[in-house]
Order: sequence, then structure tokens, then C-alpha cells
Amino acid sequence: MSAWDVFGAGSFAVWLYLLFGRGGFWREGVLPPAPAPLRWPGITAVVPARNEAEFIGQSLRSLLSQDYPGGVSVILVDDHSTDGTSERAREAAEAAGAAGRLSIVPARNLPSGWTGKLWALAEGLAEVERRAMNPELILFTDADIVHHATNLRELAARIEAGVDLASLMVKLRAESLAERFLIPAFVFFFEMLYPFAWIRDPARRTAGAAGGCMLVRREALRRMGGIAAIRGEIIDDCALGRAVKAGGPISLGLSAETRSLRRYPALGDIWRMVVRTA
Repeated sequence: MSAWDVFGAGSFAVWLYLLFGRGGFWREGVLPPAPAPLRWPGITAVVPARNEAEFIGQSLRSLLSQDYPGGVSVILVDDHSTDGTSERAREAAEAAGAAGRLSIVPARNLPSGWTGKLWALAEGLAEVERRAMNPELILFTDADIVHHATNLRELAARIEAGVDLASLMVKLRAESLAERFLIPAFVFFFEMLYPFAWIRDPARRTAGAAGGCMLVRREALRRMGGIAAIRGEIIDDCALGRAVKAGGPISLGLSAETRSLRRYPALGDIWRMVVRTA
């Protein structure tokens, strides 16, 4: 056999593995809804935000107006913003008639050994404890995410069906030339590295999550030692998925409706996002 024959055979073998031996990642679609539970647990959303005045209003309005039968409250962790993020957040809550369900917490200075986002999440959880709030579920979500009206209902139903963490890869913006060129590839390769079917399979060690939208049992956070257990992780969402799956099943799926408002107008913007998060 020539070198080209070996190369061709190896390439063919790789494609066969990707098609049939990698959890069918390329066929992943929106999961069917879980059955409605008999009871709806309380949810507190923790939203870390640094200079997110442009998006925070839409994001909070979508959270505070959820069609959810249980209680929903929101803690915004303002991570040293200088653009009026907190003011826009208060205005959005008042416009939604839900000012009493929003708490705004200024993040303290970042301690050594922590990554910034994880410290902000820990600050939000600390506020839950300080206020003696008693939600069974915690939603970690980004300040640029707009949640469709029944998102919390669907995520909570999946949790109550028997998982400790339910996460969604939200619909990313793909309007600029750079976004249309690279965002689908980013999602494709994420699914190839972390096949969603394997993540949902309790018998497999593969674990992961998508940081823009993660609903987790509060008890599972306590069990893993809290956010401090992963405080130095760069890929924080997948680290959280691993820590939670060590003690119970998790779920990751795609969303066609909950979406990110974040814009990536140029190739460099997408490159910086990938370097920062993956």
C-alpha cells in the first residue's frame, strides 16, 4: 500500500467512527419535553453581569415574566460594571411589575485562585444563603440570554424527571458574515467533543454543560462542595457538569427558542470568545 492508500484508509476510518461511534452527535436535535411534574419547585436565577447594560433589560424581562407555576426570583451579581447595568436591571424589573423579585448584589473583589465568572456565581449563591431563601433549584444564566416564555417550566420538568442538572445550548446569533461562517462550526465541534447523548447517559463518564443556561438542584451543588470546588476552572460549565454528574445524572440539549443576544461582528470577536470559554 502506498502512503496515500494508508492516509485514505485512515481518513475513512475516522469518518466511520464519527458517523457511528460518537454518540450520533451530528443528529442531535431539540429534546422532546419531559412530562409535567406533580409539583413545581422554587427557582432562583443567578445572573453574573459586567457592563451588560445593552442586554440586561431584555434578559431580565424574559426571566421575570416566565410562564412558571412555581416561584421565581432573580439575583443579579453586578461585577464592577461602569455602564449602568444595575440601573437598567432595576428599570426592567419595574417595567415587568416584578421589582420585588429582583435582588442586585455588588460583587466583592476577585480573590486569588478564582476565575471571574465562578466568583460572581459564588457571590450570588452566598446571597441566597444570606437572605435565607429556600429555592430547590438554581438557574445559572448569562446576562445576554433571552429565555422563551416556558423555558423554566421545561427545564424544571426535566429536573423533576430525574436529573440533577439540566442545561441548554442556546441559539447563538448568526447574522454577520463571521457568525454565519464560524458559529455553526463552533456548535458542531462542541457537540463532537461532548456528545450530548453521552452526557445524558448515566453509564458514561462524559459530562458537560452550556454555561448560558444551567438549571441545577441546590442539593447537588452542596454535594459537590459548592462553586468553590471548581473555582479555578476556565471551562467552568463543563467543570460544573463533571462535578454534578459524579453524584447523579445530568442532561444537555439544544434550544431553538432561548437565544443569545451577543454579537460577534468580526472573526476576531469569535476567536476571543473561543479562547475565553473553550
